Amino acid sequence: MNHGLETRHTAWLKPGGMLNAVGLQNPGAKVFIDYDLPFLRKYDTKIIVNLCGHTMEDYIAVTEDFGGVDVDLFELNISCPNIKTGGMAMGTDPVKAEAVTREVVKRANAPVIVKLSPNVTDIATIAKACEAGGAAGISLINTLTGMKIDIRKKKPHLGNILGGLSGPAIKPVAVRMVYQVAKAVKLPIIGMGGISTGENAIEFFMAGATMVAVGTANFANPAASLNVKTEIETFLHENGINNINDIIGAAH
Repeated sequence: MNHGLETRHTAWLKPGGMLNAVGLQNPGAKVFIDYDLPFLRKYDTKIIVNLCGHTMEDYIAVTEDFGGVDVDLFELNISCPNIKTGGMAMGTDPVKAEAVTREVVKRANAPVIVKLSPNVTDIATIAKACEAGGAAGISLINTLTGMKIDIRKKKPHLGNILGGLSGPAIKPVAVRMVYQVAKAVKLPIIGMGGISTGENAIEFFMAGATMVAVGTANFANPAASLNVKTEIETFLHENGINNINDIIGAAH
């Protein structure tokens, strides 16, 4: 959720994953609070609000928009390009990552999970910086930066030139980063990146994730999340495991 509006671009979807530059589509915090939140509260579910921005001031403003608003968790997306530092995301610099985490946590009225960018040399260092800033948890990974060229038009396929790659192609990277972060911090981790089956999800749990999220798979199969849940339960039953916690971090 951001303070204002985003511009729509385009996406490229293939079996290996999706490359997109659609931005962070949403109507802005005020519309979400006034119209979407009352609708969501009709259902027995937890509401996690994703906070995004391009400057420290943006992050502070959107967090303050939710002051006094009843939500369960915030997910702080620090992968947005920081327009004051030449487009480098705050999540690629541990000092900036800790600073923005600290400022948002200070103003948030619910626990803050920080969503990390994989486009860094040392994901564990960034995670530790967020932990130092007061994060209640870590979610990873966000998309990898990618590009496609239209060879007939001889120009980039995406209107934004670069895009975010998600889906099955990035799963090995995501599992590796979850594994590294689980060894580096004491925070709960939401693992994501290419999960489309229960077996995929089990990998993330064994790498150290305490929860998982399904994203791109939903574009190909709207029932993907339900299928993953069922397949996790089947795996646990077939292997005589009574509690999911028994396999979290099992690969360490």
